[in-house]
Amino acid sequence: MKKVSQKKYEALQRVSDKSGVISALAIDQRGALKKMIEKYQPEVATSKQIIAFKEIVSKELTPFASSILLDPEYGLPAADKRAETAGLLLAYEKTGYDTTKAGRLPDILDEWSVKRLKEAGADACKFLLYYDVDEAIEINEQKHIFMERIGSECLAEELPFFLEVVSYDAKGLEPNSIEFAKVKPHKVNDMMKEFSKERYNVDVLKVEVPVNMNYVEGLGEKSCYTQEEALTYFKEQSQATQLPFIFLSAGVSANLFQETLKFAAKAKSTFNGVLCGRATWANGVEPFVEIGESAAIDWLNTDGRLNINELNDVLQATATSWYNKIEKEEKK
Repeated sequence: MKKVSQKKYEALQRVSDKSGVISALAIDQRGALKKMIEKYQPEVATSKQIIAFKEIVSKELTPFASSILLDPEYGLPAADKRAETAGLLLAYEKTGYDTTKAGRLPDILDEWSVKRLKEAGADACKFLLYYDVDEAIEINEQKHIFMERIGSECLAEELPFFLEVVSYDAKGLEPNSIEFAKVKPHKVNDMMKEFSKERYNVDVLKVEVPVNMNYVEGLGEKSCYTQEEALTYFKEQSQATQLPFIFLSAGVSANLFQETLKFAAKAKSTFNGVLCGRATWANGVEPFVEIGESAAIDWLNTDGRLNINELNDVLQATATSWYNKIEKEEKK
């Protein structure tokens, strides 16, 4: 069992439901959301549009989520619109990465610190790290050191550290290709082992599922894993960490994400919830841009609410409680 301070423990409770399952809504996208808006208009997306969309998603959907993940660049007005019952996670990383350098090296927002995220009302700090376990040691060592720094900041401020790790292939395999699908279980599960080490002070891992579900036998047109192999990779993922871990939706459809969680439960995965973004709200961008805020609100109150309620139903039947993995430190 991982031990955390009482303040961290209580903060984790604020971002979870009563049973210790995290059913969080993610809308910390910045560059990605800008591109989604620009898909439906000839003009460049404005800050006003990005802020407004985050606000209505927060207001309409947080009554049905245990917490919301936002960014401090555009998301603080949306944080003020969230339901009283919803906790707040704030992102600490700069959006994207420098494509001119090798390694997808991480960077923090210049005007923020963990202390300032906490002062802005955050119940937890989230950081996104792109990581390839097979990349050059000198690049990965830079990332290890960077995560040690953030973990130490979170420890000092007694703020839970949610580390989102996203796999890639440094040699250039396309992420949705069958070639990458073959190496994905190794990349995902091995990086979970690395960042579960005590030195990083991570409290919750936000991770991908260990397989590309489109290549599981019987689920897609092509396959590179049998059903039994895929189930084994999910079991190995749970065994790779003693920490609570939650799944990201990675932009897949709401239906596929729900089916993936059911598959994980079939494998007896001990995942502890989700931080689900685009699978819940992505299709609300089109009416927002083409018709206006009222149309987006209508979509969120129908399709969006259906997506999140169906996901919550699946979570109740599949996710396990982080109370099984974390306990409070005894007061001295």
